[in-house]
Amino acid sequence: MPASITLSNLSWSTPDGRNLFSNIDLSFSAERVGLVGRNGVGKTTMLKLIGGHFQPLTGSVTVHGNVGMMRQSVQVDGDRTIADLFGVTADLALLRKAIAGEATVEEIGIVDWLIEERIASALAGVSLDGGPETYLSSLSGGQRTRAGLAALVFREPDFLLLDEPTNNLDREGRAAVMDLLSRWKSGVIVVSHDRELLECMDAIIELTTIGARRYGGNWSRFQERKQLELAAAEHDLADAEKMFDEIARIAQVQVERKARKDGVGKRKAERGDMPRIVAGGLKMQSEGTSGENARLAGRRKQEASQAIAEARQRIEILQPFSAHVPSTGLPANKVVLRLDHVDVGYDGGPPVLSDVSFDLVGPERVAISGANGSGKTTLIRAITGAIAPSEGRVSVFTDYALLDQTVSLLDAGATIRDNFRRLNPDADENSCRAALARFMFRADAALQLVSTLSGGQLLRAGLACVLGGTRPPPLLILDEPTNHLDLDSIATVERGLAAYDGALLVISHDEVFLNAIGITRILELPTRAKV
Repeated sequence: MPASITLSNLSWSTPDGRNLFSNIDLSFSAERVGLVGRNGVGKTTMLKLIGGHFQPLTGSVTVHGNVGMMRQSVQVDGDRTIADLFGVTADLALLRKAIAGEATVEEIGIVDWLIEERIASALAGVSLDGGPETYLSSLSGGQRTRAGLAALVFREPDFLLLDEPTNNLDREGRAAVMDLLSRWKSGVIVVSHDRELLECMDAIIELTTIGARRYGGNWSRFQERKQLELAAAEHDLADAEKMFDEIARIAQVQVERKARKDGVGKRKAERGDMPRIVAGGLKMQSEGTSGENARLAGRRKQEASQAIAEARQRIEILQPFSAHVPSTGLPANKVVLRLDHVDVGYDGGPPVLSDVSFDLVGPERVAISGANGSGKTTLIRAITGAIAPSEGRVSVFTDYALLDQTVSLLDAGATIRDNFRRLNPDADENSCRAALARFMFRADAALQLVSTLSGGQLLRAGLACVLGGTRPPPLLILDEPTNHLDLDSIATVERGLAAYDGALLVISHDEVFLNAIGITRILELPTRAKV
């Protein structure tokens, strides 16, 4: 029987009773499927249900074949080696015993003579050097992730279950993972916000609070379908609004016509042209007709209002976020930042960065690039004054704001509104609320504590507080802003930055993101040492 996975009427709730998804029916075969959706909607939970780590609340998961699930991080406790990660330490020991002529007849019969070649092939498949004896502690975090994927592939599962496999990987690591999956012939289910990786998929499944929907094709095809859905929703909204206006117009015409008829009847009755009993009957008939018309008009208006509300809700879900951002007033020829022959290191050790020089002029958008360990975050820390250079000079000639991965410029114990007022002391309450509303924090949403926000909400709140004031800072520095964000949140960040006219200095391995925000120059750092 071909390998397959079937989810039937699958439901799951969190331990506190919050429903994640209900009545999910999906099937998977030997194909590459991307699982997307907002953070918190249950994507990782679904992988764990498929992998057998969780049991369904209701429904069933049927797996024909074997699955291998990769964790987002690889443990490096003690003296673990790649052989330990692959689970082949005993097999390698037996091979070496056989080569040395010390194995028994029974042991000779179970020796895997090709195990070293298979390990080397699995490591090469993710562009990773080293052998079975390589200590995991000697690898960077990204290299350990790739080693974990190689260990999974080594077991030759029928399905790979991958949760954000390219998170925290540098350009080389991301390319290795995408190359591996493009060549993979069995089944893959990938939870990811990496749009380059999703381009390798055969299908996209979008998981929402109301269910799961499959779209054939890769990420680009998925986006095309979503644009068609948006156009259909906008068409439905226009039709519903037109219908509502027409119903209101007809109702008004009927009211005016009845008023004219009632006026004629009343004047006839007053002149005595109509018998009293006839006048009374016509009055009762008129009142009955009037009441029925009013009920019919009310029902039609309610139906049209419901259609308008549903279309608007669909548009709000599908429509990409956009925001107006005030101008920074940054002149095109102003030097914003200058590094002059800068060396930076830690605790008297060798420099992580040596002889770095560059200028950032006017509203340039510069990406800091380099392999993991090349010193990208160290450079940002030197620019913001968190560490001092051991040689050279760092000069920042404008105000700036730093949005790091934790958005530490926000006070976690305060509300979004209070953070905005603190960072924009010249803003009154009305301009504060208007600015936050432009970033989708309307009414009571602006009163949420920062500590309760999701990753996407947190970064959006940071952007609102930094860019929503009357004069945003001319320089914005971002350190891996899209890590751990869902695709909707990444789109929000991209459109907020697209509306910003100041200078950008960005660390990111996400080339789709960098292209979307209009990066004009790349500062490539050579690999020297771990940070």
